[in-house]
Amino acid sequence: MKVAVGSDHAGFKMKEKVKRLLQKRRVEVVDFGTNSEESVDYPDYGLKVARAVAGGEVDYGITVCWTGNGMNMTANKIRGVRAGLALNPDMAFLTRSHNNANVLTLASKYTPENQLEEIIKNFLETPFEGGRHQRRVDKITDAEIHD
Repeated sequence: MKVAVGSDHAGFKMKEKVKRLLQKRRVEVVDFGTNSEESVDYPDYGLKVARAVAGGEVDYGITVCWTGNGMNMTANKIRGVRAGLALNPDMAFLTRSHNNANVLTLASKYTPENQLEEIIKNFLETPFEGGRHQRRVDKITDAEIHD
């Protein structure tokens, strides 16, 4: 499995923890930056992750910013990306099982660090349920193509 990661300055420290947790799971990590806590613009990094996911270069993406909102909005602008914000393990489980998310968004301000490993585990290991959820995901895909 190959996962792209990216953050802005406010998410840098959490992104580094995410990388270590992924490497512990023997996941190949592609780090799109940023590489410090020096102020940067979150779209620059969120778009790199989202484009890598949409282009099939990686299996999943994980983005981190202060609230998660900026990265989530950014990633979801790219056709084929379904980014989901997860502040706890249950949200990570549901964004995969119900929404078939391919990008996990984390909020460095609100994501409890003691739950980070379980959030990542749930995101990477939870299968999409399909069924009635497929119909809903198809409507998102249709909007990307026709709007």
